[in-house]
Amino acid sequence: MSSERTHHTDELVLLPWIAALRVLGDRAVRFRVLTPPYAAVGVGVLRALRVRALGGEHDGAWELVAGYDGYERI
Repeated sequence: MSSERTHHTDELVLLPWIAALRVLGDRAVRFRVLTPPYAAVGVGVLRALRVRALGGEHDGAWELVAGYDGYERI
């Protein structure tokens, strides 16, 4: 990873999640998908919403939080 913190994490936001994951390379990643507070199915592309370096006991790992373009109640 470059000294620029992986391309500046802002550049990864709204990329399809797999593209953001590729940029992070072989680094340890904690992956989460945001979901609405009701039963729903994701619609559209799953995109990176937040990418950040984790510290503390997770030092060296990254968090990638993703969400869909939209959600439909089920």
